[in-house]
Amino acid sequence: MRPQSIEATLTALEAHGYVAEQSLATAVFLALKLERPLFLEGEPGVGKTEIVKVLSKMLGTRLIRLQCYEGLDVSSAVYEWDYARQMLEIRLLEASGERSATTVRREVFGADFLVKRPLLQALEGDTAPVLLIDELDRADEEFEAYLLEFLSEWQITVPEIGTISAAQPPVVVITSNRTREIHDALKRRCLYHWIDYPDYQKELRIVQQKVPDVPAKLAQQIVSFVQRLRDMELYKAPGIAETLDWAASLMALEVTSLEPAALEDTYGTLLKYQDDIVRARAAARDLLAQMQPV
Repeated sequence: MRPQSIEATLTALEAHGYVAEQSLATAVFLALKLERPLFLEGEPGVGKTEIVKVLSKMLGTRLIRLQCYEGLDVSSAVYEWDYARQMLEIRLLEASGERSATTVRREVFGADFLVKRPLLQALEGDTAPVLLIDELDRADEEFEAYLLEFLSEWQITVPEIGTISAAQPPVVVITSNRTREIHDALKRRCLYHWIDYPDYQKELRIVQQKVPDVPAKLAQQIVSFVQRLRDMELYKAPGIAETLDWAASLMALEVTSLEPAALEDTYGTLLKYQDDIVRARAAARDLLAQMQPV
C-alpha cells in the first residue's frame, strides 16, 4: 500500500531501514502520488540505489533492475527475439507444408518467441513493480532517446507485434552519478532530487542502525573522522557504504576506540585510491584532533 502523506512516507522508509530527510520523503511521495519517474542524482555511495530496494519492500512489490553501461541497447534493455526457437519453429512449419511463408512469419514473430528484458518486464502484470534504471549516465545518449516513449506513455513499440502498454504504470527510479549530463528532454519527464552526503547526525543514525553492535563512542568517532575526510581534496570521498564497511571492519578487529594504529590497518575499507590513502595518512593526527568530542 502506498503511503498517503509525506510523514507516512518518511515513517515507512525508516521502518524499512532507510534514514531519510523530509525533502527526500517528499520527492518519493510525489513520485508515487503523481505516478511520475523519480530522477536521483548524487555522488556514488550516498544511498541512491539503496532507497529503491527499500521502496520495493515498502510497497510489497517486485524490484526490476536495469544496470546501465556504455553500449547498452534495445536487445539488452527492452527485448530480443529467441532466434534459436524461431529457426526450429520455421523448420517444423516448413516441413509440415501446411502454412504459407506469410503465416510462418506471423507465427514465429509472436509473443511466445519474445525474450523480455527489464523495461518490457516492467509493463507486465496487474501490480506495478518498482523499476530501477541504475547509473543512466553510463549509457549512451541514444538509449536516453529510446526511454522517452517509455517514460511518457508507459508503453513500448515492438514493430512486429505493435504497442505494448502497462496496465499499471511501474514505479520508476532513475539514478545518475553525474559523470555526464542527462538530456533535458528526459529530465522533464521526471521529478528530480539530489542526494547529498549526510550530515553528522544523520550518518551517526545510519551507522547505529546498520551496525548496531558498534559502541556509541566508536560510532561517533567513525562518523566524525569520515566527515573530516570529506572536507579534504580527495579523488573519491568515502560514501555511506564505505563508512559502514569501515565500522564493520573495526568491529571485526575488536577496536573500541579510534587510534592511529587502527587507521593504519583499515584505510583500504574506507578509501579506494592510493593517492587518497597517502593524503589521509599524512593528515591522520590532525583529523583525529578535529573530531567532534565524544
